[in-house]
Amino acid sequence: MGEALYVRFQATRRSPRGHFPGVFALANGLARDGRLSEEQYRFWRAGNDWYDANYPNPSDTDPTVYDHELNPGAVAWFKTSAVRLIERVDGYLILLAAHDVGCVRVESADPGKIIYEDAEQVVVVPWEHDSPRPRGAAGQPYAS
Repeated sequence: MGEALYVRFQATRRSPRGHFPGVFALANGLARDGRLSEEQYRFWRAGNDWYDANYPNPSDTDPTVYDHELNPGAVAWFKTSAVRLIERVDGYLILLAAHDVGCVRVESADPGKIIYEDAEQVVVVPWEHDSPRPRGAAGQPYAS
């Protein structure tokens, strides 16, 4: 097993589409469903605004990157070198834990076929689309 080059924070349970939603999708779902307190909503909105301002949205570069037919199961991973972006995930993990939404940190040296890459992240089609973890990954639960 190689050194982890990528990190992802994802649900502990599959979505109805069969994949494991990432930390931002999970938090966005809570906001969309009106489940956040005013304070949590302010945190979520400010956090999303910060991420939008500080790293690229892969869909802006390639609108087909998350197309379910072209790139089944495509998911984003932080590069482990993107420390300032990864550090800010902690607030989202606290938010999810407050709503009993399970989320794990997954690390991998080779999470899948890279279909998008920038300085901070990659989007991949997982090698094992049906597996809850990519090859060589280790998950550590944050909430149950």
